[in-house]
Amino acid sequence: MKITAAKQELVKSLGIVLKAVPSKTTMNILYCILIDATVDTIKFTGNDMELGIETEVKGTIEERGLICLDAKLLSEIIRKMPDADVTIESGPDYQTTITCENSVFRIVGKDGTEFSPLPSVDRDNPVIMNQFQLRELIRQTIFSISPNDANKIMTGENLQIHENELRMTALDGHRIAIRQLNLDSSYDDYEAIIPGKTLSEISKIVSGELEDEVRVYFTRNQILFEMDGTLVVSRLIDGKYFRIEQMLSNDYETKIVVNKAAFMSAVDRAMLFTSESDKGTLVLTIGGDSINLSIRSSVGSMSDDVAAQTEGKELRIGFNPKFILDVLRVIDEEEISIYFLNSKAPCFIRDDAGSYIYLVLPVNFV
Repeated sequence: MKITAAKQELVKSLGIVLKAVPSKTTMNILYCILIDATVDTIKFTGNDMELGIETEVKGTIEERGLICLDAKLLSEIIRKMPDADVTIESGPDYQTTITCENSVFRIVGKDGTEFSPLPSVDRDNPVIMNQFQLRELIRQTIFSISPNDANKIMTGENLQIHENELRMTALDGHRIAIRQLNLDSSYDDYEAIIPGKTLSEISKIVSGELEDEVRVYFTRNQILFEMDGTLVVSRLIDGKYFRIEQMLSNDYETKIVVNKAAFMSAVDRAMLFTSESDKGTLVLTIGGDSINLSIRSSVGSMSDDVAAQTEGKELRIGFNPKFILDVLRVIDEEEISIYFLNSKAPCFIRDDAGSYIYLVLPVNFV
C-alpha cells in the first residue's frame, strides 16, 4: 500500500477516528487505526467494539492495500511532521515508512484483515436533519446524563421518533433534560437509548452548519450516523427507558419570567461559595418584582436580587446551583419561564412551544 495526503488532511481524519480507539482493551489490534486503500477512496477506521468511526481521507492512492498502524504513534508522528504532503507506504511484511520532506519514520504495522470491521447497518429510510440541529439536540441535553455506570440506562439518552417529532431525553436522578425537534418529514415510530459517549463524540465531529446534512439509520441494536464522508456506528443500550410523562405536570402555584443572562450571572456568582466538600444550597426567595438568590457555605455567603415578573404564591426553595446553571447555559432565549408547585416539588424551565423542558429537583435547606 502507498498513499499520499496533505498533513492537515491526515491530522483532521486521525482526530475523527481516534475518538473510537480504546484507551484500554485486551484486543491489541484495536489500539490501531485501519488504513484502507483497497478501492478508490482512502478510509481510516477506529473501533472499540462499542463505538466505530470510519472517515474518508482526501489523498492519492499510488498502490492499493490495507494496513493497521498504532493509532497513538501514527497520530503523534503525523502531528509533528512538516506542514506538507505525507506519504505512507507499507510492504508485504507490514513494515511501514512514513515520509514528509526530509523526515522519514519506519514503524511496524499489523495485518489489516485482522481488524474488526464496523457492524453492518442497512441504509434504508434514514431520519434526516441538519448538523446544526443534531449538535444542538446533544448540547442541550447531554449534561443531564449520569456520569457513572450504577444505572447503565442513565448513561445514555433516550431517542424517540413519532411521525415528524424527534425527542431526546436525559436524566441522572436529580434532573431531566428534554429537547424536541420538528423534522421535515414523517417517520415510523422508533425508540432507542444512545450511549452518552457516542453522542459526545458525535457533537465534536458534526460541522454545526445548517446546510450540512446528517442521515441517521437504526437497527434493533445499532445506530449509524452518516455525515460529510464519515460514518459513526454505535451499539445501543439495552433496556426500557424510564416513563417520565407522569413527572411532567403543567400544574404550578408560582411562575417567574426572568432575564436569562441576569439570572445566570447571579447563579454563577453563587457558585463561588461551593466546593467538592461543601456543595452549598442556592435558596430562591420569590415574591414581588424580584427573586432573591442566597447561599451560605463554610467559605462565606452571598445575597443577590434579580428583577423578575412573578405570578402566584410567594415561595422559598433550595437547589444545587450547578444544576440550575447547567440548564441556563444551554438555553438561548433572552427570557426564560420557570414554574414551581411548592418547595418540595421540582421546578420546570420550559418554553411555550414545548421545544425544551428542564426539570430540576429541589434540595432541603435550613
